[in-house]
Amino acid sequence: MRILFITATRIGDAVLSTGLLDHLIRQHPQARFVVACGPAAEGVFARMPGRAWTIVLTKRRLRLHWLELWREVGTQRWDLVVDLRGSAFAFLLRTKRRFVMRGGRQPGPRIAHLGALMGLDPPPLPVAWFSAADRARAAALLPGEGPWIALGPTANWDRKVWPAERFVALFEALTAPGQPLAGARAAILGGPGAQEAAMAAPVLAALGDRAVDLVGHIALPEAAAVLARAALFVGNDSGLMHLSAATGTPTLGLFGPSRVAEYAPAGRRTATAIAPSSPALDSMARLTLEQALAAAKTLLAEPQPA
Repeated sequence: MRILFITATRIGDAVLSTGLLDHLIRQHPQARFVVACGPAAEGVFARMPGRAWTIVLTKRRLRLHWLELWREVGTQRWDLVVDLRGSAFAFLLRTKRRFVMRGGRQPGPRIAHLGALMGLDPPPLPVAWFSAADRARAAALLPGEGPWIALGPTANWDRKVWPAERFVALFEALTAPGQPLAGARAAILGGPGAQEAAMAAPVLAALGDRAVDLVGHIALPEAAAVLARAALFVGNDSGLMHLSAATGTPTLGLFGPSRVAEYAPAGRRTATAIAPSSPALDSMARLTLEQALAAAKTLLAEPQPA
């Protein structure tokens, strides 16, 4: 069986789509999958079972990236085509079945829209794929028995970033004697590039030798293994937040200008801390340390799912 899965450009949306892929893998364990996604999201699928290959779609002027995709897949016959980009492309392909996401913004959780595409209620939760080698790399990066707190103080837009000093204060509060994660160390994660490095720099400087700098230094499957090793992740609304939730690690997402009703982290143990007046443009600074700390403690106190 041959399945073409056309998914997102951004990491977060790509991670949310992994639940559908996991469902299809379980339904069709002998199938061979071809995944088409944006360059940033390629690593989300690098360790995916049943993946024949990944087609990286780089946006071109005049939508010429669709022509490039046609050259790769247009002459082939498919058993199933899933198009989450809301394009007309899937209707041009020869396939026995197709599911095409409706384009445009829709109210409600993104993960529910994905599930509804295939009539799945509740929708399948995202998954994170990583290998034994990735797990060994994570153990080398985060040595010892822990505990470790993963922090994601970066985002693809500076308005979504919680102030660095509050990340530091939250870490201090959670790791003080008698607190839930007393004595924990921090793993600081972020994407590549100077902008994300600059966002993380004040947190790294403040925590010194209590923190490990992983910003832009590891691939997405390694990041997933690192997140799975953590006792808690706290981060801005970002692809890393969604990846953490997919691993099953307790994940606290911090929300200001982005819409929590659409993009709250989806996983077995998740929570959100939402700035007053969210989703107002400049609301992130109004999210207090006390709000985030209370949400983190409540999340850590929840029983682990069976």
